[in-house]
Amino acid sequence: MYDAKKIAPLAIAAFIGLYILGQLSCGTKVLEPGENAILFKPFSGGIETDVVYSSGFHFFAPWNKMIVYNCKKQEIEETMDVLSSNGLPITVDVSIRFFPQSANIGLLHQTVTNYIPDIIQPEVRSAVREIIGRYTPEELYSTKREEVQNAIFEKTKDILLENYINLDALLMRSVKLPTQISEAIQKKLKQEQEALEYDFKIIKEEKERQRKKIEAKGIQEFQEIVTQGISEKLLRWKGIEATENLANSPNAKLVIVGGGKDGLPIILNNN
Repeated sequence: MYDAKKIAPLAIAAFIGLYILGQLSCGTKVLEPGENAILFKPFSGGIETDVVYSSGFHFFAPWNKMIVYNCKKQEIEETMDVLSSNGLPITVDVSIRFFPQSANIGLLHQTVTNYIPDIIQPEVRSAVREIIGRYTPEELYSTKREEVQNAIFEKTKDILLENYINLDALLMRSVKLPTQISEAIQKKLKQEQEALEYDFKIIKEEKERQRKKIEAKGIQEFQEIVTQGISEKLLRWKGIEATENLANSPNAKLVIVGGGKDGLPIILNNN
């Protein structure tokens, strides 16, 4: 027979052990790569800001809560309507790439619960409206777009850093103007391009004219030098030398002395 007095304490101990084991099983968490977590301790100070849990398997007291943050680079897109410096409506599409500072997610969580809608989106919208409001539609459409994008990035980056968030990139994917304004800008840019091409052609023709002028002057100077260096006696002497060379060649020919102009011989080839 079993002794009830001995069995009862064992049963109670087993029950307590199973209860504790069951509770402890709820106090575990597996964090994936790129995830970090903090503990919320309701009985001892709330958010634990100085301890951050990295990827892996973790135990914690069952009455505490582990709050997980995705600390990988994330991207969201924003489409917003803003006004240019002259009050014209512009639609801007922006991509924002960011990630929370893993070492400071406890401080971030103390500031806001949902940092994307509470911090990132409002700050980006505010920066876009402020910066774009300094420029005309034409500048945004063509010459100043990169400058505007960089200005928005710098302004937003500084604000997010104060809130424990790193801004990795901010890109203006598109700037949409009213159709009439867009067509007018395109027409103006086309006219400016045509004017630049016309100016280029004029400059090119002027350079070609100068080149020909310099070339003609060089030819003229060369002819003057040659003319001054060649005398009638020299030409006659060269003619005599040429006649002698031909006369001494093996080919049959007839030489008439004094028959040519200026008294030079005439050579007739019999072949």
